[in-house]
Amino acid sequence: MSSSPIFFRSGLLLLLSILFLLTLAPTPSQSAVSSIDLGAEWIKVAVVNLKPGQTPISIAINEMSKRKSPVLVAFQSGNRLIGEEAAGLTARYPDRVISHIRDLVGKPFDYMKSYIESMYLPFHLVDDSRGGVGVRIEDGDVAYSAEELAAMVLGFAVELATVHSKGRVKDVVITVPAYFGQAERKGLIQAAELAGINVLSLVNEHSGAALQYGIDKDFSNGSRNVVFYDMGASSTYAALVHFSAYNAKEYGKSVSVNQFQVKDVRWDPQLGGQTMESRLVEHFADEFNKQLGTGFDVRKSPKAMAKLKKQVKRTKEILSANTMAPISVESLYDDRDFRSKITREKFEELCEDLWEKSLIPLKKVLEHSGLKVEDVYAVELIGGATRVPRLQATLQEFLGREDLDKHLDADEATVLGASLHAANLSDGIKLNRKLGMIDGSSYGYVIEFNGPDLLKDENSSKFVVGRMKKVPSKIFKPFSHNKDFEVSLAYEGDLLPPGVASPVFAQYSVSGLTDASEKYASRNLSSPIKANMQFSLSKSGVLSLDRADAVIEISEWVEVPKKNLTVENSASGSPNISAEGGPKNTSEESIDGQQTDGGSSNTSNTSVNEQSTTDLGTEKKLKKRTFRVPLKIVEKAVGPGMLSKEAFLEAKARLEALDKKDAERKRTAELKNSLEGYIYATKEKCLTCNILFDALLLNQLEALKELEKISSNQERQSFIEKLDEVQEWLYTDGEDASATQFQEKLDLLKAIGDPIFFRFNELTARPAACEHARRYLSELQQVLRDAEKLRKWLDEKEAEQKKISSSSKPAFTSEEVNEKILDLQDQVASINKIPKPKPKVEKPVKNDTASSSSSEETNTTSSEDSQTSETSESSTPEEADSEPDVHDEL
Repeated sequence: MSSSPIFFRSGLLLLLSILFLLTLAPTPSQSAVSSIDLGAEWIKVAVVNLKPGQTPISIAINEMSKRKSPVLVAFQSGNRLIGEEAAGLTARYPDRVISHIRDLVGKPFDYMKSYIESMYLPFHLVDDSRGGVGVRIEDGDVAYSAEELAAMVLGFAVELATVHSKGRVKDVVITVPAYFGQAERKGLIQAAELAGINVLSLVNEHSGAALQYGIDKDFSNGSRNVVFYDMGASSTYAALVHFSAYNAKEYGKSVSVNQFQVKDVRWDPQLGGQTMESRLVEHFADEFNKQLGTGFDVRKSPKAMAKLKKQVKRTKEILSANTMAPISVESLYDDRDFRSKITREKFEELCEDLWEKSLIPLKKVLEHSGLKVEDVYAVELIGGATRVPRLQATLQEFLGREDLDKHLDADEATVLGASLHAANLSDGIKLNRKLGMIDGSSYGYVIEFNGPDLLKDENSSKFVVGRMKKVPSKIFKPFSHNKDFEVSLAYEGDLLPPGVASPVFAQYSVSGLTDASEKYASRNLSSPIKANMQFSLSKSGVLSLDRADAVIEISEWVEVPKKNLTVENSASGSPNISAEGGPKNTSEESIDGQQTDGGSSNTSNTSVNEQSTTDLGTEKKLKKRTFRVPLKIVEKAVGPGMLSKEAFLEAKARLEALDKKDAERKRTAELKNSLEGYIYATKEKCLTCNILFDALLLNQLEALKELEKISSNQERQSFIEKLDEVQEWLYTDGEDASATQFQEKLDLLKAIGDPIFFRFNELTARPAACEHARRYLSELQQVLRDAEKLRKWLDEKEAEQKKISSSSKPAFTSEEVNEKILDLQDQVASINKIPKPKPKVEKPVKNDTASSSSSEETNTTSSEDSQTSETSESSTPEEADSEPDVHDEL
C-alpha cells in the first residue's frame, strides 16, 4: 500500500513522542544546611540534605577521606594551608602552624600568651588594638586577627559541606562550649560573617548531644534526668538535661511531643585530653634530657617539642587499650633518637590530681540541682578523652555504677545533634520526628543604669538576669528618669569566662532623653518621664540592648463638641452620668471616657444618637496623651571587642585574596596531575612497535591492529615524540609552571591525541550503535504492525455489530478491546527495556602522582532513626518578663 510508509513515519513520530514524555520526571529541589562542631583540636561537619539519592544526615569527609579535620592554619612559602595540609608541616615548621584557633577568639592577649607558652607552641602572638589576640605570620609583615583565622577554618568546613552535598551551603549552626562568654560568641559569629556564612544559631555543645540522644526515644511514659559528661581535648563539662513529653494538638488530635530542658551545666575550661598529654610530654622531656646529658633542655627546641607531642598523643591512645605503650621519636634533637616506654600505671600516677578534678563539674551539677546520684537515669559519655580507662573508673566509683552509658558516638554526637537543630531553623527542610529544646544561658547577668540624678537603689537602677535564663528571650525594663544615661552589662557573681578579669562586657550610651524631657517640660505631665528599655538574649546566647524609648504621658484640656443628651439616651447609654453634673464631674467623665477608648461600646444605635443630641458648641475635656520618642544607642568598646567596620572590610578583602590564591594553587596542582596522567595513559594506549615486542596480552595485539586502521605509523610516532617532549618539560622547566601553562600543554596534546582516540573508539561504538538502532526500529515496526491489526479488527467487529440488533449477543465485548489495548501497551513499554550499547571501557592506567590528589567521597549517617529526625524549640513558663511559651516544630 502506498499509504504504509506515510503511516509508518507518522506512527513512529507519535510513538517516540510518547516514549520521550514517559521518561520525564520532575526533580525536587531542596537546599542543604550544615552543622559545624568547632573544637579546640578537631573540626567535624555534618550535612542535612534531602536531595533524592543522598543520605539525609551525614558526616562530610575531608580530602583524606577522614571524618574529622585538624583545626590548623599554616603559612608556608606564600601559601596558606588548612586542615590536613597544615598538619603535614607541624613537625618541620612548628612556628608556621597556628593551632587552638577557636580559643583565640574573644580572649585577652595576656591570658592566651600564657596558655600558648605552656603548651610549647612557637607561633607568634601579637596584641591587637582591641586588647585581643592576633598572629604574625612567617614574613613578619602581616598579622591576622583571631576572627580572620577562625573565618579561614569555618570557610574550609563549609567547603567540605558544599562538596559533600554537591550544592552551595551557606546556612550553618556552629557548636560552642558552654563556658563561652559574650566576647567569644560575638567574635565567632563575626568570623562566620567574614567567611560569607549565615549563622542560623550558635548552639551549646551539650544541647547538640541532648538532641542526638533524645531524637529516637519516647518520653511519654515517663520523664528522665540525663547527665552528659564530655571531656574533649581542652575542656570538660557536665550538663544535667531533663527529658519529658507534653501534649499538643496536631490536625485536631492530641499527640505526645518529646522535649528536653537543660537544667544546669558546669565546666572546667582547662581540663581535657591535652592536659593528660602535657603530663606525658613533661615526663618524656625530662627523660630525654637525662639521656642527652649535656644540660640542654629539649623544651627550648620548638621542632623537638612538636615531634615529641605528636608521638605522645599516639602513646596516650595506645594506653587506653593496653597496659604498656612504647614511644619512639627519630632524630628528636641534635640527630639523637629517643626511645622509651611507659606503663598505664605510671601514666595514671602522673595524672593523679586530674582524676579528682574530673569529678568537680559532675559534683557541682548534682549539688546545684538538688539531685542525688540515684535520681539520674543515665550518665552519657562523649568526647575523645572519656576513653581513658582511669577516668571511666573514677566516674564509676563516684556514681556507684558498674557500667557507664555510651549510647552516643563520642566524637560525632554533638555535630549530628546540631545538624538536627540546623534543620529545625532552616526554611527549606522538613524532617519527621519532633523534639522540643529549651536551653538556658550559662551565665547570669547584671544590667545597671548610670547617669546624673539617677537614684542608686537596687530596684530602679539594677536588675539581674539569672543563670539558665531561657534562650531566646526578650527582657523589658522601664524606669523613671529624665536625663541621658549609660547602661552596663556585666556577668553576675564570681562565675566569669576563662581569662576575663572584669565582669563588665558591654556599655551603652543612651541619649535623647534629656532633649525629650526639655521639649515636654512645659506640658502638663500626668506621670514622671520614663525610659523603656528592651533587651534580648538571642538563640546564640548573646545579650544586647536592642531598643530604648522615652515615654511621656501628658494631660491636656482639649476642645470637643458639646452634646446635650436626652433623658432616653442618658438612661440607655450612660446610666451613671447626671445631666446636671458640674465642671468637676465633667472632667472626671472625660478622663474616664478617654481611658476606655478602644474598649467595648455601650452607645445606642447611631440613628437614635442623631435624633437625641443637639449641637450646642464646644466644651473642654481633660485627655491623656502618650508620646514615645526613640532614643539613640551607642555601644562602647569593652575588652576584646568586635572588629570595626573598616577592619572588617579590610579583613574580608584579605580573606578573599587568600581564597582566590588557594583556588589557583589547587587548580594548578590538579592540571599538573591531569597532564601527567594524560601522558602516562596515552603512552599506554599508543602501542608502539617497542611496546609490542614486550606485550604478551592478546588485547594489546588487537588494540594495535585497530590503531593501525585509524592512524599511520608516522602519526603515532610523531605523537609519542610530542608526549616525550612535554613529559621532559613537566619535570624540568614545568616544575613551577602556572595553571595556564599546564592547561596549554594539555590542550596541545589533546589536539593531536583526541582525534586519534575518537576514531579508535568509533571502530566499536559506531557498529554497536547501528545494531541498537536497527533492533529498536524492528521493535517499533512490530508494534506498528500489531497496531494496524488492532485497527482492522476494530473496523471488522464494529461492522459486524452494526448488522446485529441490540437484543442479540454482541459481536465483541469491551473486555476483548481492553485486553488487546493492554497487550499493545506492554509492547510499547518493552521497547524502552532494550539495553543501550555499552561504551568501550578501558582499564585505567595507574598513576601514583595523579591519584595522590584525589579522594573518594562516602556518605554516612549517625543512625537509621536520625535519617528522618526533626527538632523543635519549646519553652516553659518563667519570670514575668518572659514571653509566652511556644513550641516551634519542624
